Amino acid sequence: MRELFLDALSDSAAMIPFLLLLYFLVELFERRLGGKISHALEKSAKVGPALGAAFGCIPQCGFSVVASALYARRVITKGTLLAVFLATSDEAIPVILAQPGKGSFVVAVLVTKLIIGVVAGYAIDLAFGSLSRGKEKHGHKIPVEALHDAGCCKHDLSGTIGKWQWLTHPLIHTAKIFLFIMAVTFAINALIAFVGEDNLGRVLLKQHLLQPFLAALIGLIPNCAASVAIAELFMKGGLSYGSAIAGLCSSAGLGILVLLKENHDSRDTIRILILLVAISTVAGIAIQLLYG
Repeated sequence: MRELFLDALSDSAAMIPFLLLLYFLVELFERRLGGKISHALEKSAKVGPALGAAFGCIPQCGFSVVASALYARRVITKGTLLAVFLATSDEAIPVILAQPGKGSFVVAVLVTKLIIGVVAGYAIDLAFGSLSRGKEKHGHKIPVEALHDAGCCKHDLSGTIGKWQWLTHPLIHTAKIFLFIMAVTFAINALIAFVGEDNLGRVLLKQHLLQPFLAALIGLIPNCAASVAIAELFMKGGLSYGSAIAGLCSSAGLGILVLLKENHDSRDTIRILILLVAISTVAGIAIQLLYG
């Protein structure tokens, strides 16, 4: 058990410099362009799902939070919201990028999720109509304007900051993800030690059509650990590519929590979550049948 812990610690620690650099770049991007992107998403009409999916590919969940708040006010359509959710790249992208030689796989994941988000977003808008885009009469606790100044973990992006503060959130985020990665890696290593690496796929139902559905349910958990677990399981050979895509498509991060809290129509929220899991599962099964 001690060796498993040390292996997990060693593998996870090697990612720290890359994760710190990546989260610093994300912080810079959020502070410089986050508000402009949020306003563009708010003003989008026919191009809403395409813009939403494109913004969702940026590796953080801040835009899913903004999209949920905008949808709660019926400023964007259901299709645009789902496009953002399906394309949202939570912590899986930094985790995969931190692995040597995985750059091409990250591109494949982003392109796949982008296509799924755009196609599903427009299909949902076509099926449900343009949805009421008028302002809601219901009050909401979180103004959309305030969320324009909120980062991926709702940290304040407004105002000027000192040079050392530029490192505060990247350091905190890196520390959190490091702990997630280490815990998940330790759990997977322990599972492999218990069942054997050759049996890992069988235990996790790899190539079974039920696996994409289970992965989509895991991805629905509004926590960074879910996407980290999906990424790590795929790289360890426990998940098929289709199942990994299913799990990452349903992994919308904190946006799901904001939707649950702010959308006045609980039935509508349930429908959105069912659609999110269903679309993710169907896409995962289709990919699994086509590519294995």
